[in-house]
Amino acid sequence: QVQLVESGGGLVQAGGSLRLSCAASGGTFNSYAMGWFRQAPGKEREFVASINRSSSSTYYADFVKGRFTISRDNAKNTVYLQMNSMKPEDTAVYYCASAIGRGWAVVTTVPQYDYWGQGTQVTVSS
Repeated sequence: QVQLVESGGGLVQAGGSLRLSCAASGGTFNSYAMGWFRQAPGKEREFVASINRSSSSTYYADFVKGRFTISRDNAKNTVYLQMNSMKPEDTAVYYCASAIGRGWAVVTTVPQYDYWGQGTQVTVSS
Protein backbone atom coordinates (compact mmCIF):
# COMPACT_ATOMS: atom_id res chain seq x y z
CA GLN A 1 0.00 0.00 0.00
CA VAL A 2 1.35 3.37 -1.06
CA GLN A 3 0.52 6.51 0.89
CA LEU A 4 0.85 9.93 -0.71
CA VAL A 5 0.67 13.20 1.19
CA GLU A 6 0.60 16.56 -0.59
CA SER A 7 1.64 19.86 0.94
CA GLY A 8 2.48 23.38 -0.11
CA GLY A 9 -0.89 24.62 -1.27
CA GLY A 10 -2.29 27.99 -0.29
CA LEU A 11 -3.38 31.40 -1.48
CA VAL A 12 -1.26 33.31 -3.98
CA GLN A 13 -1.79 36.37 -6.14
CA ALA A 14 -1.88 36.13 -9.92
CA GLY A 15 1.65 36.07 -11.28
CA GLY A 16 2.99 34.47 -8.12
CA SER A 17 4.53 31.09 -7.42
CA LEU A 18 3.93 28.04 -5.27
CA ARG A 19 5.78 24.77 -4.86
CA LEU A 20 3.79 21.66 -4.11
CA SER A 21 5.36 18.58 -2.56
CA CYS A 22 4.11 15.02 -2.41
CA ALA A 23 5.75 12.63 0.04
CA ALA A 24 5.37 8.92 -0.64
CA SER A 25 5.64 6.00 1.74
CA GLY A 26 4.87 2.31 1.79
CA GLY A 27 6.34 1.32 -1.53
CA THR A 28 9.30 1.50 -3.86
CA PHE A 29 9.12 5.12 -4.90
CA ASN A 30 11.90 4.99 -7.47
CA SER A 31 10.02 2.37 -9.50
CA TYR A 32 6.83 4.45 -10.03
CA ALA A 33 5.81 7.04 -12.53
CA MET A 34 4.32 10.02 -10.71
CA GLY A 35 1.85 12.63 -11.76
CA TRP A 36 -0.01 15.74 -10.71
CA PHE A 37 -3.68 16.36 -11.43
CA ARG A 38 -6.09 19.08 -10.42
CA GLN A 39 -9.81 19.44 -9.95
CA ALA A 40 -11.74 22.68 -9.85
CA PRO A 41 -15.27 22.90 -8.41
CA GLY A 42 -17.81 21.42 -10.79
CA LYS A 43 -15.14 20.12 -13.16
CA GLU A 44 -13.55 16.76 -13.80
CA ARG A 45 -10.10 15.93 -12.53
CA GLU A 46 -7.55 16.88 -15.19
CA PHE A 47 -3.96 15.98 -15.92
CA VAL A 48 -1.28 18.56 -15.13
CA ALA A 49 2.14 16.89 -15.36
CA SER A 50 3.88 13.53 -15.23
CA ILE A 51 7.41 12.29 -14.64
CA ASN A 52 8.91 8.86 -15.09
CA ARG A 53 10.90 6.95 -12.50
CA SER A 54 14.31 8.30 -13.48
CA SER A 55 13.22 11.87 -14.32
CA SER A 56 14.39 11.27 -17.89
CA SER A 57 10.91 12.00 -19.27
CA THR A 58 8.32 14.57 -18.31
CA TYR A 59 5.07 15.63 -19.90
CA TYR A 60 2.80 18.61 -19.35
CA ALA A 61 -0.70 19.68 -20.15
CA ASP A 62 -0.68 22.49 -22.69
CA PHE A 63 -2.16 24.97 -20.25
CA VAL A 64 0.86 24.72 -17.89
CA LYS A 65 3.72 24.37 -20.36
CA GLY A 66 6.38 26.94 -19.68
CA ARG A 67 4.90 27.81 -16.27
CA PHE A 68 4.94 24.59 -14.21
CA THR A 69 7.80 22.16 -13.65
CA ILE A 70 7.54 18.65 -12.25
CA SER A 71 10.54 17.05 -10.57
CA ARG A 72 11.30 14.27 -8.14
CA ASP A 73 13.89 13.35 -5.55
CA ASN A 74 14.02 9.57 -5.25
CA ALA A 75 16.30 9.79 -2.21
CA LYS A 76 13.54 11.70 -0.40
CA ASN A 77 10.59 9.77 -1.89
CA THR A 78 9.12 13.09 -2.96
CA VAL A 79 7.73 14.59 -6.14
CA TYR A 80 7.38 18.34 -6.63
CA LEU A 81 5.37 20.72 -8.75
CA GLN A 82 6.86 24.19 -9.12
CA MET A 83 4.16 26.58 -10.29
CA ASN A 84 5.16 29.99 -11.65
CA SER A 85 3.25 32.80 -13.36
CA MET A 86 0.10 31.52 -11.80
CA LYS A 87 -3.34 32.48 -13.06
CA PRO A 88 -6.76 32.55 -11.38
CA GLU A 89 -7.78 29.62 -13.58
CA ASP A 90 -5.11 27.52 -11.84
CA THR A 91 -7.32 27.54 -8.74
CA ALA A 92 -8.14 23.93 -7.86
CA VAL A 93 -7.41 21.06 -5.53
CA TYR A 94 -4.13 19.52 -6.65
CA TYR A 95 -3.53 15.80 -6.31
CA CYS A 96 -0.43 13.69 -6.74
CA ALA A 97 -0.68 10.10 -7.90
CA SER A 98 1.54 7.09 -8.47
CA ALA A 99 1.42 4.62 -11.34
CA ILE A 100 2.69 1.19 -10.30
CA GLY A 101 4.27 -0.89 -13.04
CA ARG A 102 4.56 2.05 -15.43
CA GLY A 103 7.79 3.46 -14.10
CA TRP A 104 9.42 4.23 -17.43
CA ALA A 105 6.36 5.86 -18.96
CA VAL A 106 4.85 9.29 -18.70
CA VAL A 107 1.30 8.61 -17.64
CA THR A 108 -1.43 11.10 -18.39
CA THR A 109 -4.85 9.62 -17.61
CA VAL A 110 -6.65 9.14 -14.30
CA PRO A 111 -7.36 5.38 -14.74
CA GLN A 112 -3.67 4.62 -15.22
CA TYR A 113 -2.81 5.77 -11.70
CA ASP A 114 -3.12 3.42 -8.77
CA TYR A 115 -2.74 5.58 -5.66
CA TRP A 116 -3.79 9.13 -4.91
CA GLY A 117 -3.10 11.67 -2.24
CA GLN A 118 -5.79 13.58 -0.39
CA GLY A 119 -5.18 16.79 -2.32
CA THR A 120 -4.04 20.29 -1.43
CA GLN A 121 -5.99 23.46 -2.19
CA VAL A 122 -4.42 26.10 -4.42
CA THR A 123 -6.19 29.43 -4.78
CA VAL A 124 -4.96 32.17 -7.12
CA SER A 125 -6.48 35.60 -6.59
CA SER A 126 -6.75 38.16 -9.37
